[in-house]
Amino acid sequence: MAAEELKSVVNRLRRAQGQIAGVVRMIEEGRDCEDVVTQLAAASRALDKAGFAIIATGLQHCLNDSDMAGSGEREQMRARLEKLFLSLA
Repeated sequence: MAAEELKSVVNRLRRAQGQIAGVVRMIEEGRDCEDVVTQLAAASRALDKAGFAIIATGLQHCLNDSDMAGSGEREQMRARLEKLFLSLA
């Protein structure tokens, strides 16, 4: 996959990285449990969305890829993408 296509994913991952660093700081500072969990949940959602975006991009490439003419290849790719998708669910 081209880096340009995944630029928004990289941005999302950078934000999640910042959120996780913030969670670590919050724990070290002894912040309230509810605040920590709220920020941790936000980071988790950001990571999930990044994963789904990567899978969607891969799926789009597979559907547009004319080299995968055989139904066996398409089925294998579909199964791989399904497994990746379910790993995030």
